[in-house]
Amino acid sequence: MIKYLLVGLLLANSGWAAPLDRIVAVVNNEVVLDSELVEMEQTVRQQLRQRNATIPSSEILRRQVLERIIMQRLQIQRAEMSGIRVTDDALNAAIRQIAESNNLTLRQFRDALESDGYDFAEFRETIREEMVINRLRKAEVEDSIVVSEREVDNFLATQNLQGDSEQAFRLLHILVALPDAPAPEQVQAAEEKLAEIQGLLDQGGDFSEVAAGYSDGQNALEGGDLGWRKQAELPTLFASAVPALAVGEVSDVIRSGSGFHLVKLAEKRSEETHLVKQTKARHILINTNELVTDEVAQNRLNQLRERITNGEDFAELARAHSEDTGSAIDGGSLGWTSRV
Repeated sequence: MIKYLLVGLLLANSGWAAPLDRIVAVVNNEVVLDSELVEMEQTVRQQLRQRNATIPSSEILRRQVLERIIMQRLQIQRAEMSGIRVTDDALNAAIRQIAESNNLTLRQFRDALESDGYDFAEFRETIREEMVINRLRKAEVEDSIVVSEREVDNFLATQNLQGDSEQAFRLLHILVALPDAPAPEQVQAAEEKLAEIQGLLDQGGDFSEVAAGYSDGQNALEGGDLGWRKQAELPTLFASAVPALAVGEVSDVIRSGSGFHLVKLAEKRSEETHLVKQTKARHILINTNELVTDEVAQNRLNQLRERITNGEDFAELARAHSEDTGSAIDGGSLGWTSRV
């Protein structure tokens, strides 16, 4: 349960009072302090300036940033409950890759961050949290998706009709959210907000600015930008509406269980399509050390192999015995890999 506490704390002592950090929200048993919110607001402002994006009003920005912090905390808590961890080695490799993508050594990248006012230790933890959240999404969403043989056949048939090119769309999105089983007055309030948004757009308001100020979507601070999506990757909700839009056009209102949606087609392009053979593998890792020799590890793996051959579930054995904590929680899955 999320509780919002807007309370100011003052410490009184011998006739003087010094303000303490305020608690602005409680996410389960974890508090969000005003200082954290202010720091994140400053970071988001700087990011928006770097992208030359419109910065919402202070009130709207504060609300959007607070909602983002709460969502991140909930996801991190969920990941911790699921046993999802990111090791220092994996984190270091990810940061090294970020540095290399900017044509910098790790030392140069660290110096560049600190010269821009970022604390490197905090940056590391931010990247760690992003990796944890990505692993959580993969474990709970992506790997739960099952594609039937019929869906594969339909996709291939569609590809044959389209030839070697496929449309890709860059979408902007505004969501006016509704709770589960909304009361009539909640639907009415959402419809009034939606009418206000449509009025702003009809008057020539910039879609990204309106999204930043009014959207309840997770990408609101990015102007509702959902990035590039191939036609096969479009959310089912938008799949029929988006291909019919002209560049710059905004869709009619789309209603779903989560609320009311508006989608703008910002850009469109054709892409070459190449079918790539991929393999999905699972593994069980037994580490060797001073106490576990190569022979002991081999014997343990042979015993596990025999149990699998006799019908026991590989994923369950991986969860119970694999020492690769990152993949063990997901039944030893290494995900999909392409042949080089």
